[in-house]
Amino acid sequence: MAEAGIDEVMRRAGLTHGGFYAHFRGKEELLAESCLAAFEEAVGNLDRIASQRSLPGRVRVLVDSYLAPRHRDNRASGCLVAAVATDMARLDGTARRGFSSGFSRHVDRLAAALRFTADPEQNRFRTVELLSAMVGALLIARAMEDRAASDAVLVALRERLRRSFGVESSDANSSEPARRGVPLPDNDFLLAHSLFLA
Repeated sequence: MAEAGIDEVMRRAGLTHGGFYAHFRGKEELLAESCLAAFEEAVGNLDRIASQRSLPGRVRVLVDSYLAPRHRDNRASGCLVAAVATDMARLDGTARRGFSSGFSRHVDRLAAALRFTADPEQNRFRTVELLSAMVGALLIARAMEDRAASDAVLVALRERLRRSFGVESSDANSSEPARRGVPLPDNDFLLAHSLFLA
């Protein structure tokens, strides 16, 4: 992504090189705007998750669609986080800020759709925890040459995450972070989950 030249980007868009600078100050700004737009496109999927009446139903819709063979095989229009997070880790400035801003907003929306608990901090923590596990599983499944082994990763993680995250809790205060004594960061959940951008 970051290595693509402006000529190539504009050629794919059906535009000329000169037209690029009428819209963007540089490639970093284009990357930032692209990330923000890609996160916005995910809103429709979040509505489908939110419409499920139970937590197990909401988790199942998310996990089953994310860890599906079709998503694994469709890299061009799949999850932005899985596609570009490693590239963003090597960048500074506008592009990384755009990704981080879009990602943070996406997590807020996903947390609102999943509704793990009424506690906003714990709800966000659980959402990032689930998203981290799904992204990691997807990356591993995509990296495996043997398709059967890759499929097995998707099946195993779907089952595991449904069981771990799709359980209704009668005690909203007994969240996973509280039981393990993991401190919630002040206004920066990425400090607790730096694996996303590592």
